[in-house]
Amino acid sequence: MNQHRSDLHALAAAYALDALDPAERADFAAHLPHCEECRGDVAEFEATAARLAGAAAQDPPPALKERTMAAVDGVRQLPPPVPATGAARRAPRVLARKAVPLALAASVAAAVSFAGLAAWQYQESQDAQRQVQQAERQLDAVSTVLAAPDARTVHGRATNGALTTVVSSDRLNQGVFTATGLPTPAEGTTYQLWLDQGGSMRPAGFIGSDGTVPLAGDIAGAGAVGLTLEPAGGSPQPTTDPLLLLALPA
Repeated sequence: MNQHRSDLHALAAAYALDALDPAERADFAAHLPHCEECRGDVAEFEATAARLAGAAAQDPPPALKERTMAAVDGVRQLPPPVPATGAARRAPRVLARKAVPLALAASVAAAVSFAGLAAWQYQESQDAQRQVQQAERQLDAVSTVLAAPDARTVHGRATNGALTTVVSSDRLNQGVFTATGLPTPAEGTTYQLWLDQGGSMRPAGFIGSDGTVPLAGDIAGAGAVGLTLEPAGGSPQPTTDPLLLLALPA
């Protein structure tokens, strides 16, 4: 910014938003104890920024300072009024007073920009946290089945070449399905799992790629596990020939 010392009053918004370079910040910090009006402006700008960004608890992204400085530089900030005498100084004083709303508008614009970025980052963090929690629940379910005293294991190969394994526990009434070498499904389709219960195929979940997933449904009453390729979102009944129909131990 390279403001002249006489323009230090115009730096209140940038100071509150930490958008000054070290030299400017040092100059303004030295000026602040001696200027009650600037102290009031800084307090108002900081409070406004805090209210607008209060929903976020994440560290700002590295590019935030550049975005903030660009927002602050986008509006001309004139110095607030200072004591003056003589008729010749009355007009500049009026103009300076009119500049205060502009400075506040610039601060709010910068704070809104920060709040938007922070809210986006907060939402991203929440989504990531939900994914982690879902993965943890899935891991717990798989671990419980694998550790069951009555766990039974069967292996098979799907028609698309994938190697599959089902581990089930009648005592827990739970099972897990593992696939290795599963080709990526075509766009708009997904792999759906099924449980054969008395000749009726019941949806039992989805698997999108190699890995292990819990089977949904009554595994203790199932005679086989099926795998088909279905439209994205799944189907209430199989719509294609099975890629796998793996019989479970009696």
